[in-house]
Amino acid sequence: MSKIAAIIGRVLIGILFIASGISKLLDINGTNTMITSVGLPDGLAVPVALLELIGGLCLAAGFAVRLVAIILALFTAATILFFHNRFTDPNQAVAALKNLAIIGGLALAFAHSQMWWHYYSIRTAREGELATRDAERRVHEAELRAARAEAAAEAVSATVATAAPETHLHTNTAGEHSTHVATNRRRWFDW
Repeated sequence: MSKIAAIIGRVLIGILFIASGISKLLDINGTNTMITSVGLPDGLAVPVALLELIGGLCLAAGFAVRLVAIILALFTAATILFFHNRFTDPNQAVAALKNLAIIGGLALAFAHSQMWWHYYSIRTAREGELATRDAERRVHEAELRAARAEAAAEAVSATVATAAPETHLHTNTAGEHSTHVATNRRRWFDW
């Protein structure tokens, strides 16, 4: 279950960067103005928007998650330093804390490795559970067949024992042993 939660968390963090990258691409002039207003060089709007968009897509899709998580964490830390560095302003402090939380989520994404590995391990674990259940079912069926065969063998031996004639060992006057077979059948004149 924790693997599924990690996947969902990565997708949600990825959506945050995807939405931000798309909004920056849709307003390149506004993004460029915002970037130059803090003293950064002109022309970073498109690379920043593409970084967020492609990084978010990679994070959500599970492609190179560790590398993307590091790059996006550094990018998010840079936004704290350049855009949300006035901690006395409550709005800036909240934005900085939000970005710290995003960095924390990216650190967890880094720690949980790549999504494809999680898909693989989830699938492998499920296949193992199914194989175990199948093996247990086969063992149970074999035990049932063995019990049925044993019961049938006991029934046959009981039937044979009641139908088989009894054999008695007799000693005659000369000291010789002979066998006498007693039959359980009644003769017609023994009635």
